[in-house]
Amino acid sequence: MSIPVSSSHTQGEVFFLNLRFLLIVCVFVGNAIEPLIWRMDSMYSLYQWIFTFHIPLFVFVTGHFAKNNLKGAPGRKVMLQIGLQYLIFQSLYSIMDAIWFQVDSVHRSFFAPYLLLWFLASHLGWRAFMLLTRQWPPSRQLALSVILAVLVGYLPIDGVWLSISRTFVFLPFFVLGHHYSGRLLSYFQKPKIRIAAICASLVWLLILGLGLLHIAPGWLYGSLTYKELGSAAWMTGLFRLLLYPVQLLAGLAFLGFVPIKAGRITEWGSRTLYVFLLHGFVVRIAALSPIYKHIDNQVGALLLIIAAAALTILLTHPLVRRCTAPLIEPPVQWLLAPERHTLNQPSTASKS
Repeated sequence: MSIPVSSSHTQGEVFFLNLRFLLIVCVFVGNAIEPLIWRMDSMYSLYQWIFTFHIPLFVFVTGHFAKNNLKGAPGRKVMLQIGLQYLIFQSLYSIMDAIWFQVDSVHRSFFAPYLLLWFLASHLGWRAFMLLTRQWPPSRQLALSVILAVLVGYLPIDGVWLSISRTFVFLPFFVLGHHYSGRLLSYFQKPKIRIAAICASLVWLLILGLGLLHIAPGWLYGSLTYKELGSAAWMTGLFRLLLYPVQLLAGLAFLGFVPIKAGRITEWGSRTLYVFLLHGFVVRIAALSPIYKHIDNQVGALLLIIAAAALTILLTHPLVRRCTAPLIEPPVQWLLAPERHTLNQPSTASKS
């Protein structure tokens, strides 16, 4: 959901809105450079660097903002809106794919989210998990989420169906975000901590760039079972378990780049949903165009990254919101009307 920026926002909310914008830039850039990663080592390193932290952090932020609208009528409204968003954009992307995009290995089914739409399906799953375990202490919720994340990889199915693999693989980050207390922000207000975090993030990028550590992208996507990853041994789940500290540290290091104070970036961060749902059309159209055939050097790749960042800002423009709001934030009052009517009806006992 879009969150309006106002002077009443706490410093923590400002920080997370700023973070959310930087993450959506990473999403756009990561998807834009994907066609280049197998022919340009620098783009492959940047791609790995982005994917080690951007999905976990995005899920963490989503869990944080879900605190205020998880239960009751607000929670039902959000889940209905996510469901409508999924139905609308799954239809649009599937139709466009059948007619034009023709992406390999895509299942055109409402039970298999189309590429980026997995996040909507998984978001419903994360909220359902928190509601089902809402009486549990956070430590038990986190422990169960990690166990489920490891075990889901052993399922003998295609992990994309119902986004089951990603739902459980990234569930621990949603739980962490939901129970985030705000203490972390106090550390990143200190310049020395921020500089150290930025340096750590750049060192991580250098390590990946020098090939000192290699993590296959399939492990970072979270969408594949162990068998699909080519490693079905009983101990494979340990690798996923060991990957979590890497993702957590990479995410913490990236926080050093996030501005603390409110600004234009905060406003952009309140409309990242529009970028998320619309940028897939841009990426797919670009993939069909001859653009990538002409990008064969670092300058061309840099211009592509700049273009992706600029388009991210463009898609947060209020005009884009006004034109696309009925699709991206569809009204759900008509779905809640029967519920309100039922609640307002006098009971049989009161009539008697």
